[in-house]
Amino acid sequence: MLTSALSSAAAAEHTFIVAGLGGEPEYEERFREQANAIAGFARKAVGDEHVVALIGAEATRDSVKRGLAELAKRVSAKDAVMIVLIGHGSFDGEEYRFNVPGPDLTATELGELFDALPANEQVIVNATSASGAVFDRWRRPRRVLITATKSGGERTATRFAQHWTQATTTNAADVNKDDLVTAAEAFEYAHRQVEAAFKADVSLATEHARLDGDDADRFAVARFGAARASSGDPEVAALLTQRGALELELNAVRDRKASLAEAAYYDELEVVLVKLALLQRQIDARQAALTGDAG
Repeated sequence: MLTSALSSAAAAEHTFIVAGLGGEPEYEERFREQANAIAGFARKAVGDEHVVALIGAEATRDSVKRGLAELAKRVSAKDAVMIVLIGHGSFDGEEYRFNVPGPDLTATELGELFDALPANEQVIVNATSASGAVFDRWRRPRRVLITATKSGGERTATRFAQHWTQATTTNAADVNKDDLVTAAEAFEYAHRQVEAAFKADVSLATEHARLDGDDADRFAVARFGAARASSGDPEVAALLTQRGALELELNAVRDRKASLAEAAYYDELEVVLVKLALLQRQIDARQAALTGDAG
């Protein structure tokens, strides 16, 4: 379910989901549905052996620690891992705690477990209340970190997990319609939906999501259609690597707009856009061949 457009085609993908305590039947059901939806979609994409979902009574402190320790043994530096925490969190001014059956998991404990994962490509999504308390503590190079709140002081049950689930199990967040949803696209979609929900309720927003990680726009957290069918093909992987490099080149040209003469800017832009269009034709043709879609 998670891969980088610039990573090796052989890189394994792993998804680890924890849905903690709900406290009330309504929350218990909500958390369970969200975790099951993400896990179900991931299993179809990468297989049962690469997905772990600890939900409700299974999501104890010991089982989470054991599961992450086992994951650390299975992954390598070339692998990609996505971790999603759903539920309630708390913050006492010093330590964040993820509420699970029995003793809670602290930010310190979870951070150490995440740091022990050899995978160079990580997306960690903490969708709980008070999750912003871990933002500075869990930031690392090559890690995309997303929290549902901006600080530990935002303690109300969050809406972010609901919309993150939608973003990573449907193509609603696929802005450029390339059958890939990146971590950046999923974040922006969930963030916008949360803002819209508070506006619709005419209520003060009690959560403000945050994202850290320069590679968020290159990590795909969901694939659909031909992109999913051809995800393991080395030729497609090589073409996607080229597209990723061209997209970075395009961004670099756009960043220089203010320093270039208008004609020069549009000339440079056109060169990269033509390369992208030609490359996309190759990608489309290869994906069509793999899926048997001659039209």
